[in-house]
Amino acid sequence: MVVHKTTFRLAFTASVVTAAMVLGSVVGAFAQKAVTLNGAGATFPEPLYQRYFSELRKGSQPVQVNYQGIGSGGGIKQLANGSVDFAGSDTAMTDAEAAKVKNGVLYIPTAGGPVAVVYNLPGVSNLKLSRKVLPAIFSGQITKWNDPKIAADNAGAKLPNSQIKLAVRADSSGTSYIFTNALSSMDSYFKGRIGPNKTPKWPGKPVSGKGNPGVAQIVKRTSGSIGYVEASFATNNKLQSALVQNSRGSYVAPTLAEANKALNSVQFNSDHRVTFSKLGNPGDGYPITGLTWLMVYKTYTQPGDAAAVKRMVRWIMTDGQQLNDNLGYTRIPQGIASKVVSSVNSGVKGP
Repeated sequence: MVVHKTTFRLAFTASVVTAAMVLGSVVGAFAQKAVTLNGAGATFPEPLYQRYFSELRKGSQPVQVNYQGIGSGGGIKQLANGSVDFAGSDTAMTDAEAAKVKNGVLYIPTAGGPVAVVYNLPGVSNLKLSRKVLPAIFSGQITKWNDPKIAADNAGAKLPNSQIKLAVRADSSGTSYIFTNALSSMDSYFKGRIGPNKTPKWPGKPVSGKGNPGVAQIVKRTSGSIGYVEASFATNNKLQSALVQNSRGSYVAPTLAEANKALNSVQFNSDHRVTFSKLGNPGDGYPITGLTWLMVYKTYTQPGDAAAVKRMVRWIMTDGQQLNDNLGYTRIPQGIASKVVSSVNSGVKGP
């Protein structure tokens, strides 16, 4: 059989084009293979982060992100030893902590929110706790529920003649820092006795739980207990939240609106951290309100990680912020969010 040269040439050309298309598809598949980022840290924003990362997996440029809530201190430790790709913390790393991270650190504020004072006191609702009483409870000065100082702010409430049982964090915690920072601003005795700390030394023999979920469960099952958790954990566990007196003398609930008031005048530093002493005594709103950060490396060594981190941060600071309100967290001001994206785009390097 004789094959015409033109026919052969066309057949050969078609085969080459087909092979190139197949090879291109294979190469493209490898090039577009999803990068997995692993993070760990604060439990305060964990419900929000799980939603963030679920949505990121569905995007047009999907990023696979895993996040484990182990507490702010644990996240900072893992970032320093290089066992995660990013960390979450309710206290941005200090200069001393950041100096231990050989690949450098950038700070990404993602949300804010109230820390609720939760209690289990059957028959008592809308418990009011003043700026003197709340620190006195957690510094061990007030130990009974029917103490006259508690009763004075809760006329008509049937306060039991029983011991107050403290429920606190067992792990190094940014939530603990937010809480103790606020109480330190309210009362000088508390500041001198305990002070702002991620691992406070509480008086007596408090019951401790791991993470916000652990404290919430202790309060839920322990009559006469009082503890502190990020507000969404109070809502999700159907716990009573106390009304806490702010610097204006008003008793306010840990709502998103009151948290927004408290954070309204917060000034971010150039590296997007804040001076925590200024967070502890807001001029208005709910007085136990904090911020939370993601911390990423300046330099990544694995191919694709730097680009994935940039996509993650860009999405969180834009589309992701729209989810904050629905989950009970405050948004980061748009001007700050834009600066964060720019600093990450220019500051994160890698293959």
